[in-house]
Amino acid sequence: MAINGIIGPGGSLFGQAVQNLNTQLTDLSTQLATGEKSSTYSGMGVGEGFAIAARSQLASISAFTDTITNVNTTINAANTALQSLSKIAGQVQSDAASTPQGLSSSGQTIAQQNAQAELTSLVGILNTQAGDRFIFSGSAINTPSVATVDNILNGNGTQAGLKQVIAERAQADGTAGLGRLVITQPIPTSVSVAEDVAGSPFGLKLSSVSSSLTGATVTGPSGSPAGVSISLGATNPNPGDQVSLIFNLPDGTTASVQLTASSATPPPTGSFAIGATPTLTAGNLTAALNTAIGTLANTTLVAASAVAAGHNFFDPAGTGTGSVVNNQAAPPAPITGATALSGVAGTDSLSTSFAPNDTITVNGTPITFVASGATGNQLNVTDSIQTLLSKIDSITGTSTPSTISGGVITLHTDNAASLSVTSSNAPALAALGFGPTVTATQPPLRVSGLPLNTATALVNGSANTVSWYTGNSGPSPRGSSTARIDSSISVQYGAQANEQAIRAALEGVAVFAAVTTSPTGANSAAQVSALSERTATNLTPQPGQQTISEIQTDFAVAQNTMKEASARQSQTQTMLQNIVDQTETVSTQQVASEILALQTTLQASYQTTSMLAGLTLTKFLLPGG
Repeated sequence: MAINGIIGPGGSLFGQAVQNLNTQLTDLSTQLATGEKSSTYSGMGVGEGFAIAARSQLASISAFTDTITNVNTTINAANTALQSLSKIAGQVQSDAASTPQGLSSSGQTIAQQNAQAELTSLVGILNTQAGDRFIFSGSAINTPSVATVDNILNGNGTQAGLKQVIAERAQADGTAGLGRLVITQPIPTSVSVAEDVAGSPFGLKLSSVSSSLTGATVTGPSGSPAGVSISLGATNPNPGDQVSLIFNLPDGTTASVQLTASSATPPPTGSFAIGATPTLTAGNLTAALNTAIGTLANTTLVAASAVAAGHNFFDPAGTGTGSVVNNQAAPPAPITGATALSGVAGTDSLSTSFAPNDTITVNGTPITFVASGATGNQLNVTDSIQTLLSKIDSITGTSTPSTISGGVITLHTDNAASLSVTSSNAPALAALGFGPTVTATQPPLRVSGLPLNTATALVNGSANTVSWYTGNSGPSPRGSSTARIDSSISVQYGAQANEQAIRAALEGVAVFAAVTTSPTGANSAAQVSALSERTATNLTPQPGQQTISEIQTDFAVAQNTMKEASARQSQTQTMLQNIVDQTETVSTQQVASEILALQTTLQASYQTTSMLAGLTLTKFLLPGG
């Protein structure tokens, strides 16, 4: 009789125990091979819920890490581009300031020719791509940020380029004549110098006049259009006496003409001959003014006009220009900066007064009129027009002060799209020369009307002028690209080629490269010298204006934020991974030890089973029993 039924593989006690050992060995072998506690969630134990949540957070951290890597790549590329842009601008600035101004047969200096090559580099830099995005196009990441160099300079079909805009503006500014000034002799012993039309943005604008001419009476600038009068009277000036006129130029700079009375024959340059009578002297002064102002117009004004044309082509700035209006003096005269905002008939005040509690709203910010004691955004009703203009400029933040000349107010703004001026007292606003709502002409700006040399206004030229910036313009360049780098943290890393610092560099280089003069012209060297001086100045960072380093600082802040977020996420990732590992993974050393122990136990069990399997009842009976 065998006892296999008790100890066999199918037995309910010993055999089942051996099977359990085999199952444990199989599970341990699987754990050793995979490193995981189980292939099912139920086998992971009660902590698996925490591990699942941890895995979700780990996936988020991984996505944030990828985002941080991509943003850092974009910022690094942008910083490299900005560094190259700054270097190029600095090189052109240095060349303009120091390179000899000799003209080649092309009508340009070596520095200008170099600027053309540098302009090509600048455009290439601004069209830099990082991965699949154009860095300096704002949110329009699939679009190059700027037009080609050829289109910018020479235009594209019916759309004018910078060179044409410069040429048209030069004609409108009167660079081939007297800078839009009119020099006459109202009476034989006096000379008048006046602007040709009131409210025009073109040509030389009279700023002031001073004189040491013996016996002479000098007045102005006054009237509409603005003019100055030099009356010699009955007495001739003495040798060495002087008269000086200061002019405002289209680019915001100033220039002067100074003439000295002389008894020498012929009179030296910069002087006028004292004649036998005041009438003859006045005639000589008129001739000398024609020569001096004509030279100024064909030299310094040429450069200033080109720079102004560059502003018209590149800048988002604009102006809101009123009409000619008079005060209520007796007799009425064109308003000036000194004209009061309220007053009675017969005084230098507006024809319709502002009153207490009236408002002028500038870009959404109200200026309130009070009887006296004005503070903050308040004005006294007795304040002057100049005080009002200064208050408006402080709200708009313009880099070019607003002006009044010849009874015409011109409001300047660095962002034409944003200018909006209204008043609760529309008649008083009309007394300033404006309609119900003041807005600025939108850039790019072009000379309006033919012939160009008599034009009196700039108009929007978007329909027939190349758009040099082809990206997207947003109120916040950095905000044009935003990335979430943590569950509650985002960084801004966008950039636009039309930002002030970038635009100023491109504009300065482009204008310098675009201007060509006659290689044999008598004033060509002086024209290029004046342009070079302005280029060197305009490519030098100015106080209060954005710089390339400020853009890089913004990027540095974003990178520092990402660095800090990455450090926090690294710590969190370690903690979460520990939770997952403790829940779902096993120690291979421990499993190996358990496997060895099980193998030993199982081997002993098999040996015991083998021995027991060979036993029968007859082996326990005594021989011969």
